Amino acid sequence: MKKIILTGGGSAGHVTPNIALIPRLKELNYDISYIGSFDGIEKRLIEDCGIPYYGISSGKLRRYFDIKNFSDPFRVWKGYRQSIVLLKKLKPDIIFSKGGFVAVPLLLAAKHLGIPAIVHESDLTPGLANRLAIPAAQKVCCNFPETLNYLPADKAILTGSPIRSELLKGNRIRALERCHFTANIPVLLVTGGGVLVLNLSIRAFVKYYLNY
Repeated sequence: MKKIILTGGGSAGHVTPNIALIPRLKELNYDISYIGSFDGIEKRLIEDCGIPYYGISSGKLRRYFDIKNFSDPFRVWKGYRQSIVLLKKLKPDIIFSKGGFVAVPLLLAAKHLGIPAIVHESDLTPGLANRLAIPAAQKVCCNFPETLNYLPADKAILTGSPIRSELLKGNRIRALERCHFTANIPVLLVTGGGVLVLNLSIRAFVKYYLNY
């Protein structure tokens, strides 16, 4: 049985693609573990997936002044040492990282131990955490063709993003009823990663132009 470690955290966007992969990995008979932070959102999201979860110390590498900038490098170093111990214990065949700063010490430890890793980048341009992790990865998957311009040519693969199967099995009528919509007017779906200014702008647009 092959062993895989999934990682990623800090926001739901760094976790849900991993959750989408878990059913297929189980079908392929992978032994799956997850490594994230001790108390991040990833721990709460993974608890219901029925796979072992391990926490490590992590710190955010900020590009602005914050008092935590003086302590977080030590947390990253601690996470690196903890990762070394965990990887020697779990002996994975491969690591799949969805990003976030918790993945950085783990992937650096994986490189030190010679464990192959795959990184997935969802954004158009790689964030700081993934830019730090990419040198430790064998392959980098991405969502957009434009992203290939920002990735090492010998590592980059255009794959799109893993999607949970239940998202493809929705019922339109039940969705309309749940949202108190009616079927005689169009439904516009707007997503933006929880950006408040976008949400407020769309509400103002609908109210002013559509009188709704």
